[in-house]
Amino acid sequence: MLRAIFMIGLFAMLGLFAVGMVFKLFGGIVGLTFWLVALALKVVIVGGLLYFGIRVLSPGTAARIREKFAGTRLTRY
Repeated sequence: MLRAIFMIGLFAMLGLFAVGMVFKLFGGIVGLTFWLVALALKVVIVGGLLYFGIRVLSPGTAARIREKFAGTRLTRY
C-alpha cells in the first residue's frame, strides 16, 4: 500500500516536471504556435469579410472567385 502511494507521488512529480519542461524549454515554440493560429484566424476573418463585401457589391466577381477556388479534386489537378 505504501509502495503504491509512493509510486503515484513519483509519477505526479515526473508529470509536473515534464509539464514544466514543456513550458520552459519549448515555451517559445508553444507561443509561436499560438501566435500563428491567431494570425491564421485573423486572416480567415478578414478574407471572409472581404469576400462578403465583394459578394454584396459585385455578385459576378464573387461568382468568378467561387468558380476559381471551388472545384472538385479531379479538376484541380
